[in-house]
Amino acid sequence: MSPSRRRRPVIVALVAGLFSFAAVACSDRSVTPPPIDHVGPAGPASPTTVQPVPAPQPIADGPCRYLSPASVQAANGERVIAVRLSDTGPDRPQPACFFFAANGTVQLRTWIVGSTPQVARATVDAAAPVASSDLAELPGGWSGGSQPTADGAVFAVSRQGTAVVITTNQRQTIGARRIAEQVIAALGL
Repeated sequence: MSPSRRRRPVIVALVAGLFSFAAVACSDRSVTPPPIDHVGPAGPASPTTVQPVPAPQPIADGPCRYLSPASVQAANGERVIAVRLSDTGPDRPQPACFFFAANGTVQLRTWIVGSTPQVARATVDAAAPVASSDLAELPGGWSGGSQPTADGAVFAVSRQGTAVVITTNQRQTIGARRIAEQVIAALGL
């Protein structure tokens, strides 16, 4: 047997041993995939620096300036008995509208956020997380997510610095999508 043939099994065994050692040494490391962000024209948002706008709360009775109770009844399938509004502010150019069902609970909420593209995307991702929701898109470059929730469903989309978040007590997202389309059209967003 030639000397080169005698060394080959030793080299193969040595290489196999190194691969085994590397596999065992690396198996104790936890590998965390990078976070998934909504990415738009301005680039990815950093999840550690960009915070979503807190969800609005109803504070006053009144009509919703951009959505009628009849539209909500048609899309959601329930009679609206009351409408309440949130406050407005720099990041809330329009009040959130809360439409109440006959049992006294909120059947549908509209929420418009006006801020930076990163804050709008973070708000949408908080409402309909990229990791768990279905992709939601509307004409004109609106994108986000939709999914059933513990209390119904959510449809949330953003474009540039504006987010539109619709929540409903219905498990299907189609009614929330229709309301989002109406809100975007009514406000000329």
